[in-house]
Amino acid sequence: MPGMPLSRRQMIASLAAAPATPQRPNILFIYTDDHSYRTLSCYPEAFPWVRTPNIDKLAKEGVRFAAAYNGAWCMPSRATMLTGHYQSGVESMTMEGDYPGSNYDPAKCPFWPKTFREKGYFTAQIGKWHTGTDTGYGRDWDFQLVWNRPKFPETATHYYYDQPITYHGGKTEMLKRYSTDQYTDWALDLIRGKDRPANKPWYLWLCYGAVHGPYTPAERHLDELKGIDFDTPKDIFPPRAGKPDWAQKIEMWQKGPNGTPMAQGRTLNSWVRQYHQGVFALDEAVGKLMAALEETKQRQNTLVIFTSDQGLAFGQHGFRGVKIAAYDANVRSPLIFSMPGRIPQNRVCQTPVAGVDLVPTMFRFANLPLPWEMHGRDLTPLLNHPEAGWPHPMLMIATGQKFGSDTTHVPAGAGAFHEQVPWYVMIRDKHLKYVRPLVNDLEELYDLNRDPEELVNLAVQREHQATLRRLRALAIAELKRTKTGFADHLPPVREAFPSA
Repeated sequence: MPGMPLSRRQMIASLAAAPATPQRPNILFIYTDDHSYRTLSCYPEAFPWVRTPNIDKLAKEGVRFAAAYNGAWCMPSRATMLTGHYQSGVESMTMEGDYPGSNYDPAKCPFWPKTFREKGYFTAQIGKWHTGTDTGYGRDWDFQLVWNRPKFPETATHYYYDQPITYHGGKTEMLKRYSTDQYTDWALDLIRGKDRPANKPWYLWLCYGAVHGPYTPAERHLDELKGIDFDTPKDIFPPRAGKPDWAQKIEMWQKGPNGTPMAQGRTLNSWVRQYHQGVFALDEAVGKLMAALEETKQRQNTLVIFTSDQGLAFGQHGFRGVKIAAYDANVRSPLIFSMPGRIPQNRVCQTPVAGVDLVPTMFRFANLPLPWEMHGRDLTPLLNHPEAGWPHPMLMIATGQKFGSDTTHVPAGAGAFHEQVPWYVMIRDKHLKYVRPLVNDLEELYDLNRDPEELVNLAVQREHQATLRRLRALAIAELKRTKTGFADHLPPVREAFPSA
């Protein structure tokens, strides 16, 4: 009512609302973990019992990308988000010591938030860190509450409780709360103006640990999704006709009573239920974050991006809780952009995009030049006109635990990583997907319009050899465009029809 004094929260909100401008908006980058697009009810591929009302609302207030590929697993995806490079271009980053121990040289591998910071942004990072023991506080970040997994490998599986949190490069204390809730509360404080200057736009990279294994739901969600049901993936058990040799060896499920897929004494239904239960707290978090932006009058001038490092398969192609492989079930991420007044609302972009595209897009919104050559393309034209034509293919590179120039020479066995998935290059050209393994094995080619489950490998059908050769050449051209070291000496593939 007129004349009533402002509450403390309202006063903070008023102070926090001023600094961003249309030329320098705030950026809230929400990054979840092992979070498949299939777990969001705004995606038509989700099970009918999935419900994520707050993320759905965010999608209605912006542009949802049907297909995004940010990386093959946690560390390279995050390295891409910090450099704008595929993992083959992330120089000096290495895995060392106990997993996930890792390191890099900041002089050879600069992270772009440093540039935002130098250009007047207040930069913040909250949550999971998985790219070297040096988290960049004081260089890349003004504010950082971080679970540094590479520095504390003994807690690498503590995704939900008992995380060692380092506060602004100083003290480290064990987190006892459910991590999704605590990360959200810290982000809410920052949005409302706590511990940041009121005269700067801000960039916050909010890195949740959910919904990574062990897929621990918040206690309040343990009774959710009782009685769910779904069809068993068609190729959960081998053999898998037309697939490469390595894919025939994926056997993570056994047949239980009545042929029910089982793993570690649990049914497929039980695993999928628990995984989806872990998403509820993330959806609640998005609702709280958006409410705080509205409350502080920052919603109109904050670019919100919601995505994950990659997806996760449960049963598809025989996998259980695994990313890595080039199949959409394993690595396809959700991706939503929202900024009222700047980005159209309730639109879907069918163009496949890559994680490397997100960084130049953020620089465009911040009205800042790129600090170095990046591998991705600014997505602003697609955000302005989601149905517009896009002449560029989507490239994804997966080189296991190797980065930068360590990928120039493909090792024997192509550095097979998790579950013996070899290194590969993947191209999406509209609805067509091509995968080239960096071993002497079969290539894969799928028409995702006709075969969204990727069951029929067209690369082993004679009538599709011309398309196969075209996409093979397109993949090599993209590798050369991005100066990928192994582009000029790719190992041979196994031709299904050598004379074709």
